[in-house]
Amino acid sequence: MFTRSSKVFEATRLLRFAAVGLLNTALGYTIILVALTFGCGDIVSNILGYTGGLILGFILNSRWTFSSVTRLRNGTVLRYALSFAIAYGANLGVVLTALSFGVANNPWVHLLGICIYSVLFYLASSWFVFVPAPLRNPSDDTAF
Repeated sequence: MFTRSSKVFEATRLLRFAAVGLLNTALGYTIILVALTFGCGDIVSNILGYTGGLILGFILNSRWTFSSVTRLRNGTVLRYALSFAIAYGANLGVVLTALSFGVANNPWVHLLGICIYSVLFYLASSWFVFVPAPLRNPSDDTAF
């Protein structure tokens, strides 16, 4: 059952997720520009920028956006990376599909890809990555 408070909570998390997204995008883009200035090339600069943004995004999302999770479960970093890969793959799929139809260099295509990426990454983060660890019996700590 949904209550008014759970909707407010979800809206707050969504706004925090968006704020973190803006911050990690700003950091990532800054890293890309700095790396390009130092002659790292497009591919290396892009990898460095996305890596920096992902690290910042993970830290802020795990501690602020989804702060109701007091303890990260085993495999959280792997689930985060997998969620990123799937969301980014969907983004890339939108761009490649547009290209296959002859639509190139269109900012609306990239905006659509970003929207799909953002929705998928948020859903994966809230339902798969940053979910509370199940309550366990301390004597049953054999599972990793």
